[in-house]
Amino acid sequence: MGILSFGSMNIDLVFSVSHVVRAGETIPSHAFRRSAGGKGANQAAALAKAGLEVFHAGRIGCDGHFLVSLLQEYGVHTDFILEDDQATGQAIIQIDAEGQNSIVLYQGANRRISSEDIEQTLAHFSSGDVLVAQNEISGMDYLLKRAKEKGMVVWFNVAPFDSSVFQLPLQDVDMIIVNETEGAQLARLPLDTPFPVLVDALVASFPNSEIVLTAGKGGAYYGFGDEREKSDIVKVPVVDTTGAGDTFIGYLLAARLRGYPVAKCLALACKASALKVSRSGACEAMPFANEVFQ
Repeated sequence: MGILSFGSMNIDLVFSVSHVVRAGETIPSHAFRRSAGGKGANQAAALAKAGLEVFHAGRIGCDGHFLVSLLQEYGVHTDFILEDDQATGQAIIQIDAEGQNSIVLYQGANRRISSEDIEQTLAHFSSGDVLVAQNEISGMDYLLKRAKEKGMVVWFNVAPFDSSVFQLPLQDVDMIIVNETEGAQLARLPLDTPFPVLVDALVASFPNSEIVLTAGKGGAYYGFGDEREKSDIVKVPVVDTTGAGDTFIGYLLAARLRGYPVAKCLALACKASALKVSRSGACEAMPFANEVFQ
């Protein structure tokens, strides 16, 4: 079985600040780093660190070669990463004193994915292989449709959310993963909707899909048919939340493929996310399998 992460690759420019800058305000940053990011690259790194063999597909500019090298260090196969004449995607990230982040995103080469790129990559995968995708690249409609036509198991992280999501073939997605804000938007419900009610609404709207809702301090929820599960978070001092959701997804899939029951999968994914947020950084701060599967 092959695992394909098809998604964004970004250069993260990370500024550590006392608080997120307000309009018209200039504040100092007491630390700065450049690191690898993008939900696609992050999830590929998480999958590899969780002990899975994973291939990543996406586009970078000539400024993004270090992203490829880093993924290779983690064991990710990078044969399907293409170089573009546009700049690599960029993210300006502010991390405040509580470890919360604010992000400005330039999509760059991530929005240059073509149907030809998708066909050339999917030609190497077949029925039973797993696609892990997010909403940060172009061609998402085509990607989800063609992957399902090939019989792949499709996991879709509906992030970032925008109105185009409603035009995607979500009825064909096997696993839909959202945070509390994305879940409310997808279900067309108020942002303060109780999490169990939100899960029920998503299950009713997408009966063919398993639903996983990450709810920050509220833990993680699962719904499919009549089955419901929940896991609490592991409480740790929060240093940096960047990449926490991507870590969760990587370990959720890894736990699923190890054959654990749903409740255990959620708990292990929450544990991995807790280890991530207790450290500074994105890919580089994600835990390895021996830290989570004990």
